[in-house]
Amino acid sequence: MDSLRAIVQPITHNLPAPIADIGTTLLGEQCYKTLILDVSLDSPDCLKLAISKGLGIGIIATSTIVKVPQILKLLNSKSATGISFLSYLLETSAYLISLAYNFRKGFAFSTYGETALIMVQNVVIAVLVLNYSGQKAAAAVFVAGLAVAGASLFGEGIVDMNMLSYLQAGAGVLGIASKVPQILAVYSQGSTGQLSAFAVFNYLIGSLSRIFTTLQEVDDKLILYGFIAGGTLNAILALQMIYYWNAPAPASKPVKGKGKGKGKAEAIPMAAATTSGSSVSASKGKSPTTRRRG
Repeated sequence: MDSLRAIVQPITHNLPAPIADIGTTLLGEQCYKTLILDVSLDSPDCLKLAISKGLGIGIIATSTIVKVPQILKLLNSKSATGISFLSYLLETSAYLISLAYNFRKGFAFSTYGETALIMVQNVVIAVLVLNYSGQKAAAAVFVAGLAVAGASLFGEGIVDMNMLSYLQAGAGVLGIASKVPQILAVYSQGSTGQLSAFAVFNYLIGSLSRIFTTLQEVDDKLILYGFIAGGTLNAILALQMIYYWNAPAPASKPVKGKGKGKGKAEAIPMAAATTSGSSVSASKGKSPTTRRRG
């Protein structure tokens, strides 16, 4: 350790001022001195804090792209099959409340920063799901409603902290409930459809990491219990992704044309807000057959 310290210390003692300031802000003066200047690993508390900060920054960095694969998958397929709008509606509402709560509480950005980034991606996905489900007007109403709700939650003169605390408790329930429609949609279809594996597994890793960072840096049981419950349901969704990995997407129902021959198959996108977990047939009076596995 002494030989390593002799090599590293000349570097850590001559870091550019902006980098040193960032390190001091993240770790605090005492832990910055212990870990960076003294290059000592003798303080368990400082090590836990450093790991927590590193995870927090990593989560925020990853969250900038965590749902981009899901967005691209929707754009390329032009279909929302297997994606629950209700799930995204509930999750986005929970994130908006949580973002306002953390911001107004003055918690470190590294403990909640991904909330804002994922929420923006959620809005894009929700709008695409509605659009591919033939509900463009509903998409406009959805975005307008979020804007009004956001202005109310961040405005101290409209929603006070006492009320926001109650809403944060409800946001935990919303966040948990948001996973249920998606889990049911996957189970009902026996397929993950257009659901992105990258988004699902990264979400699981992020939620588990957030449990650790919350334990280390945020003394708020409301937030902690929300992450624990959300992480459990994210694990269920990840297990579904593995179980249905090779399952074929729900078959499209062929539609007969009025002229000779058969019409082209038409894929009907599914949004949980309107279909209760099963696809609606394009053929009048008929229900498509979903294939379950396992």
